[in-house]
Amino acid sequence: MRVVSGSRRGTKLYSPEGLYTRPTLDRVKEALFSALTPYIPAARVLDAFAGSGALGIEALSRGCSECTFVDNSHAALEIVRKNLELTRLMPLSHVVCDDAIKALSKFDMPFDLVFLDPPYESALMAEAMEIISSKKLLSSGGVMVLEWDSARPDVPEGFETIREKRYGRVNITLVRGI
Repeated sequence: MRVVSGSRRGTKLYSPEGLYTRPTLDRVKEALFSALTPYIPAARVLDAFAGSGALGIEALSRGCSECTFVDNSHAALEIVRKNLELTRLMPLSHVVCDDAIKALSKFDMPFDLVFLDPPYESALMAEAMEIISSKKLLSSGGVMVLEWDSARPDVPEGFETIREKRYGRVNITLVRGI
């Protein structure tokens, strides 16, 4: 796993061991960030369910202004911190050790780009989107990236699906706040 493009291009990232984290494949990241290019410059980013932090780090490498990484696993956040130190992106980052749903409930400023990649078998995607919708945590015109496998998430009112693509078992849906 590596940073695909931007100022930290080619940097190899650490990944948490075990089955609880599914790093997004480089080819999926490359395609995803190609679609996100217009939304990247100076964006405030949230990488919820951060795992290794690879998506947020990729966004920072490509020019986002700041990224908040949230995960409830201390081991995963140690990997995020190692990756941020390795890429020298710690000054642009906030690392939050908390349940993503609880953390979302505490945020009060909108993000321009939100990555939601919870465990596939959980109901956390729907819960996270509802909080983001009700608290208006996605800026107008901002984009949410949903990564899922077999159960397509329902998109709440106030959002429109702008792109959907399947990469093997992984599905990526981009939704925009309206």
